[in-house]
Amino acid sequence: MAGFKYQALDAEGKLKKGVIESDSARQVRASLRDQGLIPVEVDQLTQAATGAAPKRVRARLSVSDLSLLTRQLATLLGAGLTIEQTLNALIEQAETQHQRQILAGVRGEVLAGQPLARAMSHYPSVFPDLYRTLVDAGEQSGQLAPVLLKLADYTEERQALRQKVGLAFVYPAIVTLVAILVVTGLLTYVVPQVVQVFEHTSQALPLLTRALIALSGFLRKYGLYLLALLAIATWFAYGALKQPPVREKFDRLLLRLPIVGKLTRGLNTARLASTLAILVGSRVPLLTSLKAGVGVVTNIPMKSALEETQRMVREGSSMSRALGNQKMFPPMMVHLIASGEASGRLPDMLERAADAQTREVETRVATLVSLLEPILILTMGIVVLVIVLAILLPIMELNTLVK
Repeated sequence: MAGFKYQALDAEGKLKKGVIESDSARQVRASLRDQGLIPVEVDQLTQAATGAAPKRVRARLSVSDLSLLTRQLATLLGAGLTIEQTLNALIEQAETQHQRQILAGVRGEVLAGQPLARAMSHYPSVFPDLYRTLVDAGEQSGQLAPVLLKLADYTEERQALRQKVGLAFVYPAIVTLVAILVVTGLLTYVVPQVVQVFEHTSQALPLLTRALIALSGFLRKYGLYLLALLAIATWFAYGALKQPPVREKFDRLLLRLPIVGKLTRGLNTARLASTLAILVGSRVPLLTSLKAGVGVVTNIPMKSALEETQRMVREGSSMSRALGNQKMFPPMMVHLIASGEASGRLPDMLERAADAQTREVETRVATLVSLLEPILILTMGIVVLVIVLAILLPIMELNTLVK
């Protein structure tokens, strides 16, 4: 059986949508007519039942929804329900039609005889490679429920770290935006009105005042063009960063920056260590784990270093030695991995490395924000002070002449 998405009209002419399982679209239409509905559209969610090539459906779930779904899967499977019963229960309690469609599609593949991981592969944007790799490992080891619990924790921790980093920079971003708006308002509206006072006098204006007047005139005349040019430059820069050579140079530059470089390295290292910990702890082969780890590293030089590590491990080297040779990852992580390899407790050491890197990232973010806030406020104060001085200097000189 396969899942079908339908749209049908009831007796009052209202459009109804839903998901139903059947052997063919014809049976779905017949079933809808038996219910007093007029079929309008019937689309198959999957193609596994027909033996055709799998249809990769484009759909998405938020990180919080995916984490909740994973925890519900783990809880129901841990309670002794079969995969089919678990998916049926999740479809019934799904909050949105979108979730029901995804779950119905996965259930249709499972009923057609596919393993759960293979069924999820039809929704790659919902269940990424790492997710499916762990599900496959859980199915093969017979420990699917515990693996899913680890996966739920992993998803929530990654989302929490991402939110902490993002929220930490909200205040500096707001201060910067307000500062730019205030200075722009002063230069384009306040300064021209004040300058009119000095236009009918023969007084020679100070250099600072003349420079401010020139800047104000430039912004009033070319401000919109400057904004458009900035938008175009940003668009071109965004497009250039999609090119691998440009992105690699940019990522290398990020790693060399004093604070941002360590923050970038720490974020990628924490993500990698967490991924390897849950994969290795789920008895996934080390080479497969490293391959999945490459997918979660976003910095291209670090990604290349991890790919070289994978090659060295394939040739017989230990992971700690291979990582250490790349000089891209923190020494503490390399030492913990070496200790785990020597003691046979590699998953524990990887978890410890992930926790340490996460704490270090949070500390660096807090330090960076604590530095940015006073710097932004001080910069804004200096700019406003310069504007005020440029306005007051001619007035002070005029008072001196009057006396």
